[in-house]
Amino acid sequence: MTQTPRIWNWIAKRYAKSPVKNEIVYQKKLQVTQEYFKPNMKVLEFGCGTGSTAIAHASYVNHILATDFSENMLEIAREKARVSGIENITFELTTIENLEAASKSFNAVLGLNILHLVEDKQKIMAKVHELLEPGGFFVSSTPCLANTSIFLRYLLPIANRLGIAPSVKFFSGEELETAITQAGFLIDYRWEPDSTASLFLIAKKPL
Repeated sequence: MTQTPRIWNWIAKRYAKSPVKNEIVYQKKLQVTQEYFKPNMKVLEFGCGTGSTAIAHASYVNHILATDFSENMLEIAREKARVSGIENITFELTTIENLEAASKSFNAVLGLNILHLVEDKQKIMAKVHELLEPGGFFVSSTPCLANTSIFLRYLLPIANRLGIAPSVKFFSGEELETAITQAGFLIDYRWEPDSTASLFLIAKKPL
């Protein structure tokens, strides 16, 4: 089922108040990503939610275009950036599929906790590859749910049909890495803190 913004608009305020699941893991992902950044870089983050990660990265790059299809999420993100004094992030209401940007527009693209929610991850990988300049990199952090319990496999689609949970795709880490490499990327960094954690990848577009 195609995602709609209704659920995300509904949970936006609650989502913004919820703590990071594992702060140590989150901070390491920020640190590793920032080691790839340079001050002149232009960055895209799609599915930015309430903007916390974009705000954390803003001082390391020239500009971030942060997109989401939930207006309520973006309203919170804009306010957080304003309070933080961040002026080099543009928040835009769109999806990566509908983003109007020239090819090779970005030095880096971030897709964090989003790839398991898209309808066609291979199509998204192709779009990311097109948007990146040669030598650019794609950062992803993705729950790979292929080995999740049978109970959840049945429960989540029901919750989605009831309008209380998003549509979720079930795939393994190996399947995700295959999708990324088939799109023309080379995996440069891989980290999976444990078997229940999201798979964190940094993939480069060859020169």
